Amino acid sequence: MSADSSLSRVLIYRLGSLGDTTVALPCFHLLERIFPAAQRILLTNFPVHAKAPASAAVLGSSGLVHDYMRYSAGTRNPFELLRLAFEIRRFRPQILVYLMPVRSPRQLQRDLTFFRTVCGIQHIVGASSASESTRRIDPATGRFQPESHRLADLLHPLGDAAPDDLSNWDLRLTDAEYKRAAAALAPLGSAPFFVCGPGTKMQAKDWGTDNWRALLDQLSARHPAHALALIGATEDHPAAAAAAAAWRGPQVNLCGALTPRETAAVLARAQLFLGPDSGPMHLAAAVGTPAVIAFSARGLPGVWFPVGARHQVVYHQTSCFGCNLETCIEQRRRCLLPITPQEMLTACERALRD
Repeated sequence: MSADSSLSRVLIYRLGSLGDTTVALPCFHLLERIFPAAQRILLTNFPVHAKAPASAAVLGSSGLVHDYMRYSAGTRNPFELLRLAFEIRRFRPQILVYLMPVRSPRQLQRDLTFFRTVCGIQHIVGASSASESTRRIDPATGRFQPESHRLADLLHPLGDAAPDDLSNWDLRLTDAEYKRAAAALAPLGSAPFFVCGPGTKMQAKDWGTDNWRALLDQLSARHPAHALALIGATEDHPAAAAAAAAWRGPQVNLCGALTPRETAAVLARAQLFLGPDSGPMHLAAAVGTPAVIAFSARGLPGVWFPVGARHQVVYHQTSCFGCNLETCIEQRRRCLLPITPQEMLTACERALRD
């Protein structure tokens, strides 16, 4: 579909925080190409966790969206919903772009009723297949369709979001963001460096400080000339410091010191990113830095893997895979904790060779 300059008001519906926003980047780029003259507003949620940055912190001044409407996801408060409906009606969107996770038929119908009947939006793109309960599987790899590709499929009526093209993941980082990253990395001097972000907001994704410390100890012994930058939320600072306690070269702990976009600028200069399934993992992929990930099996294999060919994902597919648990007590994270530091070290060396 060619660019449509006739529309002036586009509302985009996408919930989530760092990772959810980053994997939708190809879709945001497509919408900019298709609706170049439109005011594009993102309807999104307030973060529900201190470690979950809002979408605005990810998109920043990229120009991919121009403003935000926010509400509390899952609310049943009629006054909150009426306030939201009033705000949407005041904006008078000519089209709603529906970029939601897979929904049940009931959830999808509820959403469409709200937007069409209550908000008065008749033209909705992306909802026709959003209620499909199954994802495509690549028979060659056994992996499920990545979320970024599923979202691109939703927008197929508008054009090709091309999620395999790294240029469509461009965060459009500013000179100021690159300079802030460079200043933060100054303690490392001119040494090549790795980035590690061991923190996670979910217990089910936590590989454990002892595992990260053992991996970083071995990686430092293999690469003594390399420095290390640690990233994450302020709350991750102590655990990250403990994980890097045996690092032999220069290191700097940037947990809580940078915005998500400044963190992306740091990642753009790194040789590797090491971490769990996390938002920074997707930032690393967006800037073209290979990621080595200790990946829990709470999700389906492939759905949230970083997009790109150079990444190394260590994923043990146990019988309980796809549980989607945020806290794993009964199974004691048997998909994640058996991943060994040596297994991750081998993955790091593969990533560095590729």
